[in-house]
Amino acid sequence: MKKAVVVILMLTFIFALSACAKKSEQKGPYLAKVGNTKITQADLDREMKNLPDFAQNLFAGSEGKEKFLDELVKKEMLYQEALKKGLDKNPDFVSKLDDFRKISLVGMLLEQVMDEKTKLSDQDIKDYYAKNKDDFAPVLQIRASQIVVKTQGEADKILERLKKGEDFAKLAKESSIDPGSAKNGGDLGFLSKGQMKPEFEAVATRLRAGEVSHPVKAGAGYLIVKVTDKKFGKPVDFEDVKGLIAQRLTADKQKEVFDSYLDEVRKSYKVDINKEALSAPSGEEKKEGSLVTPGN
Repeated sequence: MKKAVVVILMLTFIFALSACAKKSEQKGPYLAKVGNTKITQADLDREMKNLPDFAQNLFAGSEGKEKFLDELVKKEMLYQEALKKGLDKNPDFVSKLDDFRKISLVGMLLEQVMDEKTKLSDQDIKDYYAKNKDDFAPVLQIRASQIVVKTQGEADKILERLKKGEDFAKLAKESSIDPGSAKNGGDLGFLSKGQMKPEFEAVATRLRAGEVSHPVKAGAGYLIVKVTDKKFGKPVDFEDVKGLIAQRLTADKQKEVFDSYLDEVRKSYKVDINKEALSAPSGEEKKEGSLVTPGN
């Protein structure tokens, strides 16, 4: 029973990973023939490469090669049987194939666009590390100020005033209901981790010096936090974060290139959104609505 399950799972696994593989040029002797279709060494090698390392290990050695070839034969037999039954003409299959074709072509297009424009040099990574060392250093102490009020509405109004350029310390003295910090313009001095309330620490840790937070619920009131200074420990070594920086920069570049490319492409196409049709109930919504009859 276990062997049968393993074979079924393996077949499914191979189908999923290699269903879309292209047929290689049939050079050299075939390893197996199913009807008029030949399976060559090149086919086997290609399909094997599609498998992850752990799966490739299952088919190591000459005995494993025979087992893998047997799986490919089974796949080809079932494929030909599906064609014989005309399943390639099935509307659902045709629709899925069209979806897959569309996704694959979009993927190829973006890969083509992204490859050259998102490449990073070692210097790019080193420069980012040099400019953002604090991001890779533990925060030892934070100097922060706070304004504490009772309601979200009060906090929102104070934030608006801060955005317009009003002085944080002045507003803290006027509005904060925390008497200890209010008299100092909200200043709490330098605090180490563990000395701050969890909600305050979570916000203050994320902010850079000079930044002000959005209102944060804390106990029975709301906080607005401003970080004025930070003391950092020794930064993590460059070699230990090089991979992380590369991932971050690549993701940023990909987004930037994608947005820019999409803007360019958009100029070439006229897009018409039918808002009337869009706002009309869908088939599913109509179906659900039909279950409710007047008077019930």
